[in-house]
Amino acid sequence: MTDRYGDDREAVHEQLVDGFGTLRVLPLDPRADLDVVHRWVTHERAVHWGMNGLTEEQVLETYLHLDSLDTHHAFLMVKDGVPAALFQTYEPEADRVSECYEVRPGDIGVHLLIGPAGPGGGRPGWSAALLGAFTTYALVGLDRQRIVVEPDARNAKAIARLTRQGFVPAGEIVLPEIDLPEVYLPEKRARLAFLTRAAAFGEGSPAPR
Repeated sequence: MTDRYGDDREAVHEQLVDGFGTLRVLPLDPRADLDVVHRWVTHERAVHWGMNGLTEEQVLETYLHLDSLDTHHAFLMVKDGVPAALFQTYEPEADRVSECYEVRPGDIGVHLLIGPAGPGGGRPGWSAALLGAFTTYALVGLDRQRIVVEPDARNAKAIARLTRQGFVPAGEIVLPEIDLPEVYLPEKRARLAFLTRAAAFGEGSPAPR
């Protein structure tokens, strides 16, 4: 057994970030990663993620449901063998956000939860490094033209972080409640923001891989 988390799993994206180390984006295994994910999403610092108070079984059911979908995917970002962030992508036209803006071809939705700072984390530039890696995967690895994000409108820290990364705010929206047997999502007041491939990597310039 390896001592480095996820080294036995094939990454969908791997990127060396100067001064920080190697970031690997792994498909989330809802059962194998449950301890990490449950601890992160139910922590007080993750209140805006919307899963505070859920049991391990409820978190497992949520990510097993996500794993069954073709339009929504979850990933674990690992830095030098240590879990660093939870990363989710979704097709906007198959998500409630499509009721709040006009989806364009090439759009990809993203959620990112940065985990507690581990070795090499927590210092200046760490959040930007993680954001840069997932931006590269979403836009280049998935060959998309624009990322859409919709953080909770009360999450000023996340909104400021995204703005520093180049995301352009597009106003406040209200995501409607979803109440289905397999998933419940309360109504959410959110800030819509976008990052285009051209803005992230420069018009006509090759994107990093």
